[in-house]
Amino acid sequence: MIARIVIPLLLIIVLSDVYIDAHYFRKHYKISWWLRLLWWTPSIFLVTYTCALASIESFAPHNLTWLNAYLLLIGIVVGPKAIFAVCSSIGWFIRKFITHTHRNPGHYIGLAISCFMVTMYLYGLTFGFSQIRVRHINLTFNDLPATFDGYKIVHVSDLHLGTFKGWRARILKAEMDSISKQRADRIFFTGDLQNMRPHEVEEMAHVIRNAMKGTIAVLGNHDYTEYVKGTPEELSRQEQRLRKVIRDSLEWTLLTNANMTLHKDNDSIYICGEENDGLPPFPNKADLKKTMRGIPDNAFVIMLQHDPSAWQRSILPHTHAQLTLSGHTHAGQMQAMGIRLSQLWLREDYGLFSENNRYLYVTAGLGGLIPFRLNMPNEVTVITLHTTKRLR
Repeated sequence: MIARIVIPLLLIIVLSDVYIDAHYFRKHYKISWWLRLLWWTPSIFLVTYTCALASIESFAPHNLTWLNAYLLLIGIVVGPKAIFAVCSSIGWFIRKFITHTHRNPGHYIGLAISCFMVTMYLYGLTFGFSQIRVRHINLTFNDLPATFDGYKIVHVSDLHLGTFKGWRARILKAEMDSISKQRADRIFFTGDLQNMRPHEVEEMAHVIRNAMKGTIAVLGNHDYTEYVKGTPEELSRQEQRLRKVIRDSLEWTLLTNANMTLHKDNDSIYICGEENDGLPPFPNKADLKKTMRGIPDNAFVIMLQHDPSAWQRSILPHTHAQLTLSGHTHAGQMQAMGIRLSQLWLREDYGLFSENNRYLYVTAGLGGLIPFRLNMPNEVTVITLHTTKRLR
């Protein structure tokens, strides 16, 4: 994770202090060398910390406390200095070439923005990540079998159970309480149960077992061994270990490029579980033909696919699935004035999308590798299916 962005991180850490040291400590205030060294000490430590994390072969350290501590320091030490340096340099340019005054307004603006950003960052790591929203959606279909009218689905995704250790375990318990209260006919889970390793699921299985028993699930990109290093045999054992705990301990039905039938009276609907269909750098394990094998052309189909980008790319043109459920994006885990970071790389990043009476719902998920949310709560989605006749 850190290795992918190590150069930008190092530049941000170092250049902010270079600017502050050059413009203030040496030029204006002429601070002694040992006080300047004291100022530089956190940056020297963070450069070392960054290089250490970047040297790890896996996507993230085995103990995520090291990653969380690093992100906290970046947010409360590096971020404010970078914001101040940018605002100050802009203010210097305005003062020097436009207003020709002695006062640099960037100082005060930078300090104000830095304080605000630190407050929001700490809020997102604590109270923001603790928030849970239950979202209710009603969908109407012409071809939904009559006996499934009013059928209630709970859609859950992206639990990332390894994140809920320590004090965050109470957040996971609250999420499970929210799921239990919905009294759903069926729970669907659309991937990313773990962060990187199956022991995370084994340790937290007792928390989610009762609330989500009978869930139908697919795997997400984090549920494969893409983010850890090892021999092919070791990685294969890791994947089999995860699948075993899903099926035996959690008592879920795991669909890996497969489908199953849900019966109600004399009617039935098909649930398809396609493995992750991602674009690089995310894994592509999907086999759509195998997933849809044996399904009649006139059947009502719900497709479970972790990556929502597959909806336009393959599901819409190559299947007749009436409803697709996805996760993966976490809705960017933050939102400001209706703008989400996830919108930068995916149009169907969050919410309900429709095309010719076929729907995709992308949930914000219930967790994340990085325990941070700002104005984008953890989400439990309740989808109630209706037939057209009900509304007449």
